[in-house]
Amino acid sequence: MKILIQNGRILDPISKTDGIKDVLVENGVITAIEEKITASADQIIDAKGCWVTPGLIDVHVHLREPGYEYKETIKTGSRAAAKGGFTTICCMPNTNPVIDNEILVEYIKMKAEREAIVNVLPIGSITKGQKGEELSNIGKMAQAGICAISEDGKSVMNAGLLKKAMKYANMFNLPVLSHCEDNTLVGGGVMNAGEMAERVGMKGIGADSEEVIVARDIILARNTGARLHICHISTSGSVQLVREAKLRGENVSAEVCPHHFSLTDEAVEGYDANTKMNPPLRSAKDVESLKEGLKDNTIEIIATDHAPHHIDEKNCEYDRAAFGIVGLETALPLGITHLVEDNILTPMELIEKMSTNPAKLLGIDKGSIQVGKIADITIIDPNEEYEIDVNTFASKSKNSPFHGHRVKGKVKYTIVNGKIVLNDGELI
Repeated sequence: MKILIQNGRILDPISKTDGIKDVLVENGVITAIEEKITASADQIIDAKGCWVTPGLIDVHVHLREPGYEYKETIKTGSRAAAKGGFTTICCMPNTNPVIDNEILVEYIKMKAEREAIVNVLPIGSITKGQKGEELSNIGKMAQAGICAISEDGKSVMNAGLLKKAMKYANMFNLPVLSHCEDNTLVGGGVMNAGEMAERVGMKGIGADSEEVIVARDIILARNTGARLHICHISTSGSVQLVREAKLRGENVSAEVCPHHFSLTDEAVEGYDANTKMNPPLRSAKDVESLKEGLKDNTIEIIATDHAPHHIDEKNCEYDRAAFGIVGLETALPLGITHLVEDNILTPMELIEKMSTNPAKLLGIDKGSIQVGKIADITIIDPNEEYEIDVNTFASKSKNSPFHGHRVKGKVKYTIVNGKIVLNDGELI
Protein backbone atom coordinates (compact mmCIF):
# COMPACT_ATOMS: atom_id res chain seq x y z
CA MET A 1 0.00 0.00 0.00
CA LYS A 2 1.21 3.51 -0.87
CA ILE A 3 0.41 6.35 1.53
CA LEU A 4 1.22 9.97 0.77
CA ILE A 5 1.24 12.39 3.71
CA GLN A 6 1.14 15.98 2.51
CA ASN A 7 1.72 19.41 4.07
CA GLY A 8 2.57 18.17 7.58
CA ARG A 9 5.14 19.56 9.98
CA ILE A 10 7.77 16.82 10.23
CA LEU A 11 9.27 16.51 13.71
CA ASP A 12 12.21 14.08 13.67
CA PRO A 13 14.49 14.27 16.73
CA ILE A 14 17.21 12.10 15.14
CA SER A 15 17.82 14.25 12.06
CA LYS A 16 16.56 17.42 13.82
CA THR A 17 14.11 17.94 10.94
CA ASP A 18 11.42 20.49 11.79
CA GLY A 19 9.63 21.73 8.70
CA ILE A 20 6.73 21.35 6.29
CA LYS A 21 7.34 18.37 4.01
CA ASP A 22 5.59 15.45 2.33
CA VAL A 23 6.23 11.81 3.25
CA LEU A 24 5.75 8.82 0.96
CA VAL A 25 5.25 5.34 2.41
CA GLU A 26 5.48 2.24 0.21
CA ASN A 27 5.14 -1.37 1.38
CA GLY A 28 5.63 -0.44 5.02
CA VAL A 29 8.75 1.69 4.50
CA ILE A 30 9.35 5.44 4.21
CA THR A 31 10.65 5.90 0.65
CA ALA A 32 10.70 9.69 0.27
CA ILE A 33 10.64 12.87 2.35
CA GLU A 34 10.56 15.99 0.19
CA GLU A 35 9.05 19.45 0.08
CA LYS A 36 6.63 18.33 -2.63
CA ILE A 37 5.89 14.76 -3.69
CA THR A 38 3.60 14.26 -6.69
CA ALA A 39 3.53 10.45 -6.77
CA SER A 40 0.20 8.64 -6.91
CA ALA A 41 -0.90 6.80 -3.76
CA ASP A 42 -3.64 4.51 -2.47
CA GLN A 43 -4.39 7.03 0.26
CA ILE A 44 -3.48 10.70 0.49
CA ILE A 45 -3.53 12.32 3.93
CA ASP A 46 -3.65 16.10 4.14
CA ALA A 47 -1.70 16.82 7.33
CA LYS A 48 -1.85 20.61 7.07
CA GLY A 49 -1.60 22.13 10.55
CA CYS A 50 -0.54 18.78 12.02
CA TRP A 51 2.68 17.34 13.39
CA VAL A 52 3.99 14.26 11.57
CA THR A 53 6.12 12.40 14.07
CA PRO A 54 7.79 9.04 14.61
CA GLY A 55 5.30 6.58 16.12
CA LEU A 56 5.06 7.05 19.87
CA ILE A 57 6.61 4.34 22.07
CA ASP A 58 5.45 3.48 25.59
CA VAL A 59 7.93 1.48 27.67
CA HIS A 60 5.49 0.96 30.56
CA VAL A 61 2.08 -0.62 29.90
CA HIS A 62 -0.03 -3.19 31.76
CA LEU A 63 -2.03 -5.22 29.24
CA ARG A 64 -3.32 -7.58 31.99
CA GLU A 65 -3.22 -10.66 29.76
CA PRO A 66 -2.96 -13.48 30.74
CA GLY A 67 -5.08 -13.71 33.87
CA TYR A 68 -6.86 -10.36 34.18
CA GLU A 69 -8.68 -10.12 30.86
CA TYR A 70 -11.67 -8.54 32.60
CA LYS A 71 -9.52 -5.39 32.97
CA GLU A 72 -7.75 -5.32 29.59
CA THR A 73 -6.48 -7.64 26.84
CA ILE A 74 -3.67 -7.46 24.34
CA LYS A 75 -6.29 -6.66 21.71
CA THR A 76 -8.10 -3.87 23.59
CA GLY A 77 -4.88 -2.43 25.01
CA SER A 78 -3.34 -2.25 21.54
CA ARG A 79 -6.44 -0.43 20.27
CA ALA A 80 -6.15 2.08 23.12
CA ALA A 81 -2.48 2.51 22.20
CA ALA A 82 -3.29 3.18 18.55
CA LYS A 83 -5.92 5.74 19.54
CA GLY A 84 -3.31 7.46 21.70
CA GLY A 85 -0.75 7.57 18.87
CA PHE A 86 1.46 4.73 20.15
CA THR A 87 2.88 2.35 17.56
CA THR A 88 4.97 0.29 20.01
CA ILE A 89 4.17 -0.64 23.61
CA CYS A 90 6.04 -2.72 26.18
CA CYS A 91 3.91 -4.89 28.45
CA MET A 92 4.84 -5.43 32.08
CA PRO A 93 5.10 -8.98 33.47
CA ASN A 94 2.80 -8.76 36.53
CA THR A 95 0.12 -10.92 34.94
CA ASN A 96 -1.31 -14.25 36.15
CA PRO A 97 0.73 -16.30 35.58
CA VAL A 98 3.67 -13.91 35.74
CA ILE A 99 5.71 -13.54 32.54
CA ASP A 100 8.76 -15.25 34.05
CA ASN A 101 9.64 -17.89 31.43
CA GLU A 102 10.18 -18.24 27.69
CA ILE A 103 6.87 -20.07 27.11
CA LEU A 104 4.85 -17.10 28.34
CA VAL A 105 7.04 -14.70 26.36
CA GLU A 106 6.28 -16.72 23.23
CA TYR A 107 2.58 -16.70 24.16
CA ILE A 108 2.50 -12.90 24.42
CA LYS A 109 4.29 -12.55 21.09
CA MET A 110 1.95 -15.02 19.37
CA LYS A 111 -1.18 -13.38 20.82
CA ALA A 112 0.08 -9.93 19.84
CA GLU A 113 0.83 -11.05 16.30
CA ARG A 114 -2.73 -12.36 15.96
CA GLU A 115 -4.71 -9.68 17.80
CA ALA A 116 -2.71 -6.48 18.37
CA ILE A 117 -2.82 -3.57 15.94
CA VAL A 118 0.44 -2.06 17.26
CA ASN A 119 3.85 -3.56 18.03
CA VAL A 120 3.87 -5.29 21.45
CA LEU A 121 7.18 -6.06 23.18
CA PRO A 122 7.08 -8.27 26.31
CA ILE A 123 9.07 -7.47 29.46
CA GLY A 124 10.27 -10.40 31.57
CA SER A 125 9.93 -10.66 35.35
CA ILE A 126 13.14 -10.44 37.37
CA THR A 127 12.08 -13.17 39.80
CA LYS A 128 9.95 -16.27 39.45
CA GLY A 129 6.32 -15.48 40.16
CA GLN A 130 7.49 -12.00 41.24
CA LYS A 131 8.03 -13.53 44.66
CA GLY A 132 11.46 -11.96 45.08
CA GLU A 133 13.06 -15.29 46.03
CA GLU A 134 14.59 -16.84 42.91
CA LEU A 135 15.69 -15.35 39.60
CA SER A 136 13.67 -16.05 36.46
CA ASN A 137 15.58 -17.64 33.57
CA ILE A 138 16.58 -14.29 32.07
CA GLY A 139 18.72 -15.90 29.36
CA LYS A 140 15.90 -18.04 27.95
CA MET A 141 13.48 -15.12 28.07
CA ALA A 142 16.05 -12.96 26.26
CA GLN A 143 16.33 -15.58 23.53
CA ALA A 144 12.52 -15.69 23.29
CA GLY A 145 12.39 -11.92 22.72
CA ILE A 146 11.90 -9.84 25.87
CA CYS A 147 12.95 -6.20 25.56
CA ALA A 148 13.79 -5.64 29.26
CA ILE A 149 13.41 -7.09 32.75
CA SER A 150 11.33 -5.62 35.56
CA GLU A 151 9.55 -6.50 38.78
CA ASP A 152 7.08 -3.69 38.18
CA GLY A 153 4.31 -3.46 40.74
CA LYS A 154 6.92 -3.95 43.45
CA SER A 155 10.66 -3.77 44.09
CA VAL A 156 13.05 -6.69 44.41
CA MET A 157 13.73 -6.13 48.10
CA ASN A 158 16.69 -8.57 48.19
CA ALA A 159 19.58 -6.37 47.01
CA GLY A 160 21.87 -9.34 46.43
CA LEU A 161 19.32 -10.99 44.15
CA LEU A 162 18.79 -7.78 42.19
CA LYS A 163 22.55 -7.35 41.79
CA LYS A 164 22.74 -10.83 40.30
CA ALA A 165 19.83 -10.02 37.96
CA MET A 166 21.60 -6.86 36.81
CA LYS A 167 24.68 -8.91 35.90
CA TYR A 168 22.53 -11.28 33.83
CA ALA A 169 20.78 -8.34 32.18
CA ASN A 170 24.18 -7.02 31.15
CA MET A 171 25.07 -10.34 29.54
CA PHE A 172 21.99 -10.13 27.33
CA ASN A 173 22.08 -6.35 26.80
CA LEU A 174 18.74 -5.78 28.53
CA PRO A 175 17.76 -2.66 30.46
CA VAL A 176 16.53 -3.11 34.04
CA LEU A 177 13.25 -1.23 34.61
CA SER A 178 13.01 -0.50 38.31
CA HIS A 179 9.82 0.11 40.29
CA CYS A 180 11.26 1.90 43.33
CA GLU A 181 9.28 1.27 46.52
CA ASP A 182 10.52 0.02 49.88
CA ASN A 183 7.47 -1.86 51.12
CA THR A 184 8.66 -1.60 54.74
CA LEU A 185 8.23 2.19 54.49
CA VAL A 186 4.84 2.27 52.77
CA GLY A 187 2.96 1.31 55.95
CA GLY A 188 -0.45 0.84 54.37
CA GLY A 189 -0.46 4.31 52.84
CA VAL A 190 -2.86 5.14 50.02
CA MET A 191 -1.80 8.66 48.99
CA ASN A 192 1.10 11.08 49.34
CA ALA A 193 2.16 11.77 52.93
CA GLY A 194 1.76 15.41 53.84
CA GLU A 195 -0.71 18.16 54.58
CA MET A 196 -3.37 16.86 52.18
CA ALA A 197 -3.29 13.34 53.67
CA GLU A 198 -3.79 14.85 57.12
CA ARG A 199 -6.64 17.02 55.85
CA VAL A 200 -8.57 14.11 54.28
CA GLY A 201 -7.67 11.69 57.08
CA MET A 202 -5.85 9.02 55.05
CA LYS A 203 -2.55 7.22 55.54
CA GLY A 204 0.28 8.74 53.55
CA ILE A 205 3.14 7.24 51.54
CA GLY A 206 6.33 9.17 52.16
CA ALA A 207 8.85 10.18 49.52
CA ASP A 208 11.50 8.15 51.37
CA SER A 209 9.85 4.85 50.32
CA GLU A 210 10.72 5.70 46.71
CA GLU A 211 13.99 7.53 47.20
CA VAL A 212 15.65 4.80 49.30
CA ILE A 213 15.24 2.29 46.47
CA VAL A 214 16.22 4.80 43.76
CA ALA A 215 19.50 5.39 45.66
CA ARG A 216 20.07 1.65 46.22
CA ASP A 217 19.43 0.71 42.60
CA ILE A 218 21.72 3.47 41.32
CA ILE A 219 24.51 2.09 43.53
CA LEU A 220 23.89 -1.48 42.32
CA ALA A 221 23.85 -0.36 38.69
CA ARG A 222 27.11 1.52 39.22
CA ASN A 223 28.73 -1.62 40.63
CA THR A 224 27.42 -3.96 37.92
CA GLY A 225 27.45 -1.68 34.88
CA ALA A 226 23.76 -2.39 34.30
CA ARG A 227 21.53 -0.09 32.24
CA LEU A 228 19.16 1.09 34.95
CA HIS A 229 15.87 2.78 34.11
CA ILE A 230 13.83 4.27 36.97
CA CYS A 231 10.10 3.80 36.40
CA HIS A 232 7.42 6.41 37.21
CA ILE A 233 9.68 8.83 39.11
CA SER A 234 7.52 11.02 41.37
CA THR A 235 9.52 12.97 43.98
CA SER A 236 11.94 15.88 43.91
CA GLY A 237 14.44 13.78 45.86
CA SER A 238 14.35 11.02 43.23
CA VAL A 239 14.90 13.57 40.46
CA GLN A 240 17.94 14.89 42.29
CA LEU A 241 19.36 11.39 42.83
CA VAL A 242 19.06 10.65 39.09
CA ARG A 243 20.50 14.06 38.18
CA GLU A 244 23.55 13.48 40.40
CA ALA A 245 24.06 9.97 38.95
CA LYS A 246 24.01 11.39 35.43
CA LEU A 247 26.52 14.08 36.41
CA ARG A 248 28.82 11.25 37.55
CA GLY A 249 28.44 9.71 34.10
CA GLU A 250 26.44 6.71 35.27
CA ASN A 251 24.16 4.78 32.90
CA VAL A 252 20.84 5.71 34.49
CA SER A 253 17.64 6.90 32.84
CA ALA A 254 14.22 7.80 34.20
CA GLU A 255 10.62 8.17 33.11
CA VAL A 256 7.75 10.28 34.37
CA CYS A 257 4.04 9.60 33.89
CA PRO A 258 1.67 12.30 32.61
CA HIS A 259 -0.48 12.14 35.75
CA HIS A 260 2.54 12.97 37.90
CA PHE A 261 3.31 16.19 35.98
CA SER A 262 -0.37 17.13 35.46
CA LEU A 263 -1.90 16.67 38.93
CA THR A 264 -0.93 17.17 42.57
CA ASP A 265 -2.21 15.43 45.69
CA GLU A 266 -4.82 18.20 45.91
CA ALA A 267 -6.81 16.11 43.39
CA VAL A 268 -7.42 13.50 46.10
CA GLU A 269 -9.61 15.89 48.10
CA GLY A 270 -12.81 14.66 46.44
CA TYR A 271 -12.00 11.02 47.40
CA ASP A 272 -12.22 9.94 43.75
CA ALA A 273 -10.45 6.55 43.65
CA ASN A 274 -9.32 7.35 40.12
CA THR A 275 -6.75 9.64 41.76
CA LYS A 276 -5.24 6.62 43.55
CA MET A 277 -2.07 5.35 41.91
CA ASN A 278 1.35 4.03 42.88
CA PRO A 279 3.49 6.04 43.30
CA PRO A 280 0.85 8.50 44.49
CA LEU A 281 0.16 11.99 43.22
CA ARG A 282 2.68 14.19 45.00
CA SER A 283 2.97 17.79 46.16
CA ALA A 284 3.15 20.90 43.97
CA LYS A 285 6.86 21.13 44.81
CA ASP A 286 7.42 17.62 43.50
CA VAL A 287 5.51 18.41 40.30
CA GLU A 288 7.72 21.44 39.70
CA SER A 289 10.83 19.28 40.21
CA LEU A 290 9.52 16.75 37.70
CA LYS A 291 8.99 19.51 35.15
CA GLU A 292 12.50 20.83 35.80
CA GLY A 293 13.82 17.30 35.35
CA LEU A 294 12.04 17.04 32.01
CA LYS A 295 13.35 20.42 30.93
CA ASP A 296 17.02 19.70 31.75
CA ASN A 297 16.74 16.11 30.44
CA THR A 298 17.34 14.45 33.79
CA ILE A 299 14.08 12.67 32.88
CA GLU A 300 14.33 11.65 29.24
CA ILE A 301 11.23 9.49 28.84
CA ILE A 302 7.48 10.00 29.29
CA ALA A 303 5.65 6.69 29.87
CA THR A 304 2.04 6.04 30.81
CA ASP A 305 2.08 3.20 33.39
CA HIS A 306 -1.28 2.35 31.77
CA ALA A 307 -2.96 0.35 34.56
CA PRO A 308 -6.54 -0.68 33.70
CA HIS A 309 -8.96 -1.74 36.44
CA HIS A 310 -12.58 -2.90 36.42
CA ILE A 311 -15.10 -0.32 37.63
CA ASP A 312 -15.82 -2.40 40.75
CA GLU A 313 -12.15 -2.12 41.77
CA LYS A 314 -12.41 1.67 41.75
CA ASN A 315 -16.05 2.27 42.69
CA CYS A 316 -15.45 1.66 46.41
CA GLU A 317 -13.84 3.23 49.48
CA TYR A 318 -10.52 4.93 48.73
CA ASP A 319 -8.61 2.65 51.11
CA ARG A 320 -9.91 -0.47 49.36
CA ALA A 321 -9.63 0.75 45.76
CA ALA A 322 -6.96 -0.60 43.42
CA PHE A 323 -3.90 1.52 42.60
CA GLY A 324 -3.51 2.73 39.03
CA ILE A 325 -5.11 4.54 36.09
CA VAL A 326 -5.37 4.12 32.32
CA GLY A 327 -3.12 6.45 30.36
CA LEU A 328 -2.57 5.44 26.74
CA GLU A 329 -5.34 7.66 25.37
CA THR A 330 -4.56 10.76 27.46
CA ALA A 331 -0.73 10.88 27.53
CA LEU A 332 -0.15 12.93 24.40
CA PRO A 333 -2.77 15.66 25.03
CA LEU A 334 -1.58 15.98 28.64
CA GLY A 335 1.98 16.40 27.36
CA ILE A 336 0.94 19.08 24.89
CA THR A 337 -1.32 20.86 27.41
CA HIS A 338 0.96 20.83 30.46
CA LEU A 339 4.43 20.81 28.89
CA VAL A 340 4.39 22.32 25.39
CA GLU A 341 1.72 24.95 26.04
CA ASP A 342 3.48 25.92 29.30
CA ASN A 343 6.87 26.18 27.53
CA ILE A 344 8.44 23.38 29.57
CA LEU A 345 9.26 21.42 26.40
CA THR A 346 9.31 22.23 22.69
CA PRO A 347 7.22 20.02 20.37
CA MET A 348 10.47 18.32 19.25
CA GLU A 349 11.50 17.62 22.85
CA LEU A 350 8.09 16.15 23.68
CA ILE A 351 8.29 13.75 20.73
CA GLU A 352 11.87 12.87 21.63
CA LYS A 353 10.72 11.83 25.11
CA MET A 354 7.74 9.89 23.78
CA SER A 355 9.39 8.15 20.83
CA THR A 356 13.11 8.58 20.15
CA ASN A 357 14.42 8.15 23.70
CA PRO A 358 12.20 5.12 24.45
CA ALA A 359 13.55 3.50 21.26
CA LYS A 360 17.13 4.20 22.40
CA LEU A 361 16.44 2.65 25.81
CA LEU A 362 15.07 -0.50 24.18
CA GLY A 363 17.77 -0.62 21.50
CA ILE A 364 15.24 -0.83 18.65
CA ASP A 365 15.44 0.81 15.22
CA LYS A 366 12.44 3.08 15.72
CA GLY A 367 11.74 6.62 16.90
CA SER A 368 12.70 8.39 13.69
CA ILE A 369 11.14 9.54 10.41
CA GLN A 370 13.82 9.01 7.78
CA VAL A 371 13.98 7.42 4.34
CA GLY A 372 14.48 3.68 4.62
CA LYS A 373 12.93 3.40 8.09
CA ILE A 374 9.88 1.28 8.95
CA ALA A 375 6.79 3.47 8.61
CA ASP A 376 5.66 3.83 12.22
CA ILE A 377 4.14 7.31 12.09
CA THR A 378 1.82 9.41 14.25
CA ILE A 379 -0.05 12.44 12.90
CA ILE A 380 -1.22 14.90 15.56
CA ASP A 381 -3.34 18.04 15.48
CA PRO A 382 -1.70 20.02 18.32
CA ASN A 383 -4.35 22.75 18.29
CA GLU A 384 -7.57 20.75 18.58
CA GLU A 385 -9.22 21.44 21.92
CA TYR A 386 -11.71 19.10 23.57
CA GLU A 387 -12.81 17.58 26.85
CA ILE A 388 -11.53 14.12 27.73
CA ASP A 389 -14.43 11.65 27.78
CA VAL A 390 -13.61 8.23 29.23
CA ASN A 391 -16.72 6.79 27.56
CA THR A 392 -14.97 7.14 24.20
CA PHE A 393 -11.88 5.19 25.30
CA ALA A 394 -10.92 2.08 23.33
CA SER A 395 -9.47 0.59 26.53
CA LYS A 396 -11.65 -1.96 28.29
CA SER A 397 -11.27 0.08 31.49
CA LYS A 398 -12.19 3.73 32.06
CA ASN A 399 -10.34 4.48 35.33
CA SER A 400 -8.99 7.96 34.65
CA PRO A 401 -8.96 11.10 36.82
CA PHE A 402 -8.96 13.23 33.65
CA HIS A 403 -12.60 12.75 32.64
CA GLY A 404 -13.95 16.21 31.79
CA HIS A 405 -10.51 17.85 31.70
CA ARG A 406 -10.05 20.28 28.82
CA VAL A 407 -6.91 19.56 26.77
CA LYS A 408 -5.18 20.39 23.50
CA GLY A 409 -3.78 17.87 21.05
CA LYS A 410 -5.59 15.11 19.17
CA VAL A 411 -4.13 12.08 17.41
CA LYS A 412 -5.59 11.96 13.89
CA TYR A 413 -3.67 9.07 12.29
CA THR A 414 -1.59 6.19 13.59
CA ILE A 415 0.39 4.21 11.02
CA VAL A 416 2.02 0.94 12.12
CA ASN A 417 4.46 -0.84 9.77
CA GLY A 418 2.97 1.14 6.89
CA LYS A 419 -0.63 0.24 7.73
CA ILE A 420 -3.16 2.87 8.86
CA VAL A 421 -4.77 1.67 12.10
CA LEU A 422 -6.26 5.02 13.16
CA ASN A 423 -7.85 6.96 10.32
CA ASP A 424 -8.89 10.57 11.01
CA GLY A 425 -9.36 9.77 14.69
CA GLU A 426 -11.30 6.55 14.09
CA LEU A 427 -9.94 3.05 14.72
CA ILE A 428 -10.00 0.75 11.72
